[in-house]
Amino acid sequence: MIKPKIHLPSNPFKFIKKQKEEIGISPDELLFRGIRKSDKVHLRIIDYDAEKLTEKSIENIAETLSFAKTKTVTWLNIDGLHDALIMDYIHKGFDLQKLILSTVMDTQARPTVQDYETCIFISLKMLYRDSETDQLMAENLSLVILDKLLISFQERKGDVFEPVRERIRMHKRRIRSSGTDYLAFTLLDVVIDNYIYNLGILGDKIEDLEDMLLTNQSKKIINQINRYKRELNFIRKCVQPAKEMILSLAKLDTDLIDDENEIYFRELQTNISHATETSDNYREMLSDQLNIYHTTISSKLNDIMKFLTIFSVIFIPLTFIAGIYGTNFDVLPELHYQYSYYIMWIVMIIITIVMLTYFKIKKWF
Repeated sequence: MIKPKIHLPSNPFKFIKKQKEEIGISPDELLFRGIRKSDKVHLRIIDYDAEKLTEKSIENIAETLSFAKTKTVTWLNIDGLHDALIMDYIHKGFDLQKLILSTVMDTQARPTVQDYETCIFISLKMLYRDSETDQLMAENLSLVILDKLLISFQERKGDVFEPVRERIRMHKRRIRSSGTDYLAFTLLDVVIDNYIYNLGILGDKIEDLEDMLLTNQSKKIINQINRYKRELNFIRKCVQPAKEMILSLAKLDTDLIDDENEIYFRELQTNISHATETSDNYREMLSDQLNIYHTTISSKLNDIMKFLTIFSVIFIPLTFIAGIYGTNFDVLPELHYQYSYYIMWIVMIIITIVMLTYFKIKKWF
């Protein structure tokens, strides 16, 4: 069996735009919109309470219905958003609005939170680094929070949620005794912490670049500044809408979030605000570095022009005198010397080499 080809964006810092074929399609049609990042859909179930835990991968989406009817907390994680049949089964099997699943299948969907009668729908971007290219990438993450069931949808297998799974396996009291609202908080908290982590990695590079600016003003520096600006803007495109979503989530008046857990969702506001403030600080730092680079280059250019001006001022009167009188004198000692022509060329070449060497030492080119 030939596996379908997985397409990744050629420019990881550019979000996908709406295709012409998608214009006019019904908002609740189960149609995958975006670039496919998984060859097949992977289904994983974690079912738990304070005493017992069941964790397994499943092949048939129909197996999940038995877990949905239990009194334990069930986390269904779905990697791969392209299978309309699975989405339709979730729509019918769990009695979810079709518009929710249609939004899940749209990888270009803007981060949002919607409060329905039976569930809360959350969508936001999750950052990760490609293991092969070390490029920062983003994927769409959707969460559907029900009374005893949480469904998470991701574009690809492999994510940042393994620490949450470990907390569940290690019988951590808080998460094992809480409901789907607290589980949703832990997942969102990991996503936001990952924003801050990737901002920290980029921030270290930006701060190292500031030290290099004092000793080196090569074109390599300006290329690095522009590359870091593109990466930072890419992170900001994920963080800024996520902040709006978190603020809206904290204001929800719903029975699906226990009053005692509202404090944790307010903590998310603090974390996402920290992420946005950090991105703003690094953005200003890059702008300052760009200004420092241009100021240094301008100062360096002024020094060069100053030297050349002095050099020209010295030789302008000499050239003027030589232009008037030329070398039309009766007595020129080297005029009839056999090697005068070759000596002139050697002197000219030596002068050129000396000047180029001096300019190179001064880093004028």
